[in-house]
Amino acid sequence: MIKIEDLTFFYKKNKIVLDSINCNLKEGRIYGLLGKNGVGKTTLLHLIAGLKFPKQGEVKVLDIIPQKRTVDFLQEVFFLNEEMPECDFSIENFEKYNAVFYPNFSAEDFNNYLQEFEIENKKQKLNKLSFGTKKKVYIAFGLACNTKYIFLDEPTNGLDIPSKSAFRKIVMKAMSDEKTMIISTHQARDLQNVLDSIVILDKTKVLLNADGEEITEKLWFGIEDKVNADKVLYQEDNVAGFAVVKENKEGRESNLDVEMLFNAAFLNKSLFNELFNKNKEEK
Repeated sequence: MIKIEDLTFFYKKNKIVLDSINCNLKEGRIYGLLGKNGVGKTTLLHLIAGLKFPKQGEVKVLDIIPQKRTVDFLQEVFFLNEEMPECDFSIENFEKYNAVFYPNFSAEDFNNYLQEFEIENKKQKLNKLSFGTKKKVYIAFGLACNTKYIFLDEPTNGLDIPSKSAFRKIVMKAMSDEKTMIISTHQARDLQNVLDSIVILDKTKVLLNADGEEITEKLWFGIEDKVNADKVLYQEDNVAGFAVVKENKEGRESNLDVEMLFNAAFLNKSLFNELFNKNKEEK
């Protein structure tokens, strides 16, 4: 469990990035961390990973405060930044010198994930690889570490369409009930079918933190040939009519559309707070 309580962070006192954030993230789930540019997604990941320190409030991972950077914590966390570090090691030497820090690292998993990404030659130097290929190596290594907590910042940036498909397969193979994965992304459709839960940040606050089942229980996503503007939270033109998001007052089943959810949330902030946050705050 990741517990975030009254978390506040700023670079300058007159410019708050995160303001009294409260959020719990459970094991066995892949979280999509969404938000507009500059809203603090990467900062939040850095705080959870212990790379930045709260100004107020607290983060706990494994009942450990990340900023203490204990060995027990570091062995169970893998963080992949959007901007990857420069490295002149070959892939096989990168594995050799870094795998030892992770007790559950699996060389077999690493090789399998590289094969999924169609990377065969481990003697290649990392600094000679393209941005996309280098990212695939780091993703494969990170998932092969088999840490309990995996934080990926914009992992599909720089990947081509086949690589994005391979990424989704690898993520599903790597997950287990003991792990928690947080993926910060602007590419919501790239991850449509792998996310269990959605967290949306908005101007220093958490606008939404809910799993897919709760979202589709309270909202309906579908196609209609006519639209009643008073009842629709969000709509887009579609070749079959109108793609819409509505309150699910009739208990109908539908498939979550993450991109449409994101747009609906920002157009209906008060309603989303009422639907998803009020009962949790009361508890």
